[in-house]
Amino acid sequence: MITPYPHLLAPLDLGFTTLPNRVLMGSMHTGLEDGRKHFPAMAAYFAERARGGVGLIVTGGFAPNIEAWAKPFAGTLATSGAARRHRQVTDAVHAEGGRIALQILHTGRYGYQPLCVAPSRIQSPISPFTPRELSARGIERQIRAFVRCARLARDAGYDGVEVMGSEGYFINQFLVTHTNHRSDEWGGTYENRMRLPVEIVQRVREAVGADFIVIYRLSMLDLIPDGSSWPEAVLLAKAVVKAGATIINTGIGWHEARVPTIATSVPRGAFAWVTKKMRDELHAAGITTPLVTSNRINTPAVAEQVLADGSADMVSLARPLLADADFVAKARAGRADDINTCIACNQACLDHTFKNRLASCLVNPRAGQETVLRIVPTLQRRRFAVVGAGPAGLAAATTLAERGHEVDLYESAPQIGGQFNMARRVPGKEEFAETLRYFRRRIDATGVRVHLNARAAAQALIGQRYDTVILATGVSARDPRIPGQDGAQVLSYIDVLLHDKPVGERVVIVGAGGIGFDVAEFLVTAPGHSPTLNLQAWLAEWGVADPAAVRGGVVRPRPAAPARQVTLLQRKAGKLGKGLGKTTGWIHRAALQMKQVEMIGGVNYERITPAGLFITYGEQRRDGQLIECDTVVLCAGQEPMRDLQAPLVAAGVRVHLIGGADEAAELDAKRAIDQGTRLAASL
Repeated sequence: MITPYPHLLAPLDLGFTTLPNRVLMGSMHTGLEDGRKHFPAMAAYFAERARGGVGLIVTGGFAPNIEAWAKPFAGTLATSGAARRHRQVTDAVHAEGGRIALQILHTGRYGYQPLCVAPSRIQSPISPFTPRELSARGIERQIRAFVRCARLARDAGYDGVEVMGSEGYFINQFLVTHTNHRSDEWGGTYENRMRLPVEIVQRVREAVGADFIVIYRLSMLDLIPDGSSWPEAVLLAKAVVKAGATIINTGIGWHEARVPTIATSVPRGAFAWVTKKMRDELHAAGITTPLVTSNRINTPAVAEQVLADGSADMVSLARPLLADADFVAKARAGRADDINTCIACNQACLDHTFKNRLASCLVNPRAGQETVLRIVPTLQRRRFAVVGAGPAGLAAATTLAERGHEVDLYESAPQIGGQFNMARRVPGKEEFAETLRYFRRRIDATGVRVHLNARAAAQALIGQRYDTVILATGVSARDPRIPGQDGAQVLSYIDVLLHDKPVGERVVIVGAGGIGFDVAEFLVTAPGHSPTLNLQAWLAEWGVADPAAVRGGVVRPRPAAPARQVTLLQRKAGKLGKGLGKTTGWIHRAALQMKQVEMIGGVNYERITPAGLFITYGEQRRDGQLIECDTVVLCAGQEPMRDLQAPLVAAGVRVHLIGGADEAAELDAKRAIDQGTRLAASL
């Protein structure tokens, strides 16, 4: 069959086995690994991706011993009993015709637990625990644990293992002088420091035999000062191939690096050039071991391009397969527009992981919930009205229609999307447009009747005699009641992001929640100059360099000049942006700092005059100060819009509130889509 993605869907011959395509489901820790009670859910989760056509799945990380734990009692594969429990996972994947490898993850000094170990006694910035420095005998015990884990993985029915050697974890910690201060045979020269990964791969290969996939995830770009040099990375790649690696996967950045690597604001395929650089080096040496490229590859077109231009032999898709388990099947069928695209928001996946919650997906709340959130055909067709076509309303309407119900979707605006129509205009959030494209396709496919420019009235809804009305009417901007806010120089965030009202050169933003940060990023970026859409500009902005030119591939950032002078204010004292995403908040703060945005907390908004905003500090309203500006933008929160609820309930109509209409505290698309989907699945 002719396909628009001939490279992506081409088989890959590994010698002893052939993968059906070039898609590797990259490892993601979902929390399902951390308890035997979750194994049925993990089996269903991976089986759905195997059924969707993934060439090779890699599990979330499993520790080879307790010293390797990411946290107390994290998922571990160290006994034959544990291996037997894994059979339900491998059997489920194989029943769908899939292949699956287990990732062996030793966190080293990144372990958030008191038993952690490392090459040297150096605490990491992301864990409160100082690791114990291993003796030479202790290192040998860790190597044996890797080998035992690989052997048990084979016993458990896995098709391979991935040895996690990147992202600043245990093996990576041996490779750089930043974390390895040893002077014995495991430290000092690079040849000594690289002994650990080479020993592990060689002895794993000896233990599992020749017909078992061994992936080595190699850090090609550390993005930390004193990281690996390019010649060192190439030397290690050649050594692990010689030791028996079947595939080399690309690792980008340590977890402590101050460069974003997988957030929405990172350009698509931003690091494929690094994999290409390594692939060219290996090919020049006569080595044709397949290389996998990784990070921010979220559409079949991007994946096809990086394969077609010789950047890699496979692509690693992790979160895109949370967003849509049928990514490969849809690409093969020529239905790329039907793919639920990952927008790299991190809100339900990584943020959940770092909060010790099970991971899922903002745009696909069924991810990781396959056994409990089922979308099944209805036994009795009913008529529903959904009022509001923001994320919550779209999720509810299309899920109801998918189940076979009759659905009318009312939207007062001329297009669907609600708050997403503003979010997608923010530099670094352009991906949000993909979610709206997906919902448009779902509306067409499921037969939802959409009424645009239609402000629903209570009496009209009552007259239609719907079985149920779902109010997803969203929010309105909260009135901060600042004297002088009716002045011509005062705008709301809606004026700025949706209606393109003119904004002056000096701007004060009232409110430093998520919307305040979005407005600030919008205003400091010149129109058409979002670095997310220009790889070279983004690399310069964050200080990413060629690792052949500078060790670790990181230099001083060179951001573009801000388009405006912006001051961001909040009433609460303390750090601004505290409520932003756990894994992305630092990125937003750093981006605004690079654009010289002044951030001030603990202020009172006294009055707005033609000259600017007058503020005071603290409960005593001390130290009055005029912040001179041309424009004041109000981002002081939101309130739910529920005007329709009371008259509908009074008329006996069954009503449900979802999304911002239910709770407006900090706009939350993750909660909105989840709430809309779960409600529609239950009705």
